Amino acid sequence: MSKYWSNIVKKISPYVPGEQPKDRKYIKLNTNENPYQPSQKALKAISKVANESLRLYPDPTCDSLRNTLAEYHGLKASEVFVGNGSDEILAFSFMAFFNPGDTIIFPDITYSFYEVYSSMFCVNYRLIPLDEEFNIPVEEFFTENDGIILANPNAPTGKALPIESIRRILEKNTNKVVIIDEAYVDFGAQTSIELIKEFDNLLVIGTLSKSRALAGLRVGFALGNEQLIEGLDRVKNSINSYTLDRLALVGAEEAIKDHEYFCEIRDKIINTREWVSDKLSALGFKVIESKANFIFISHPKINGKLLFEKLKESNILVRHFNSPRIDNFLRVSIGCDEEMDFFCQKVREIIESLC
Repeated sequence: MSKYWSNIVKKISPYVPGEQPKDRKYIKLNTNENPYQPSQKALKAISKVANESLRLYPDPTCDSLRNTLAEYHGLKASEVFVGNGSDEILAFSFMAFFNPGDTIIFPDITYSFYEVYSSMFCVNYRLIPLDEEFNIPVEEFFTENDGIILANPNAPTGKALPIESIRRILEKNTNKVVIIDEAYVDFGAQTSIELIKEFDNLLVIGTLSKSRALAGLRVGFALGNEQLIEGLDRVKNSINSYTLDRLALVGAEEAIKDHEYFCEIRDKIINTREWVSDKLSALGFKVIESKANFIFISHPKINGKLLFEKLKESNILVRHFNSPRIDNFLRVSIGCDEEMDFFCQKVREIIESLC
């Protein structure tokens, strides 16, 4: 700990991202990346602008990308915000909508960045416990609060709430901002975007990292009432007016437009998720029903940390969380069929050697 650190830096526990090995010997099933390449149209667009124009700043208002997202989702451009990944937009949201000392609520098992940002921005939080099957108890969000954050589908469980449940939460919290983090929504869940016209306190945050296979480009977006979007703009332009570079802007726009390819790789991932879930269930695993590009699994006879270590010895990386209630579970990203075949084979071998 440095004597030069601020009090906030001294007290925070930073987010720990999934391991990113520098070599290529591992099958990476630990960071929920898309196993398929990005849209060729996006890659060509990026290549085309990798020229002398990079000496110029990008469009600070990102008009073309915002117009494309607005048309895609049936909204106005003024109801769209874009940023350097959904994590940045979450950070901006904390600054735009929550005051220091406020108390927000979110589930006890969810994306751990919510707690990190709460500490960073001096926002108190109250955890709403999931039930024993990792369901979100909707009625527990009908309580006094200064804001709500929900990942839907939730992470790391992969469970999703139907849109009717989101509507009920919004109806009970009309005077507070409700943020729905839809990083994984494209893999089988219902989006809440259609509720934006009805609820001016709803902010839906999305990303191109998962279903659009652009994690390395760092592009996220938020959709909501014009006043919410203006709040995000005010924060952004007080920190960095140029959050998206020229390459990201054109690549993201073409990826959104290439709907056919998006559907193709999304459907592949969903199909793979289902047969892998069936295979693991047959091996005795508890597999939480997932609407994401990952599954959350545990075995009744093998400790989660031990299974994580055994898989790593076999050059397979998955994610283990040393946290209460989920320390016996592993989160497994869905790779291509070949990768998941190898994963299932190694899991079977580990079970046979230990049980």
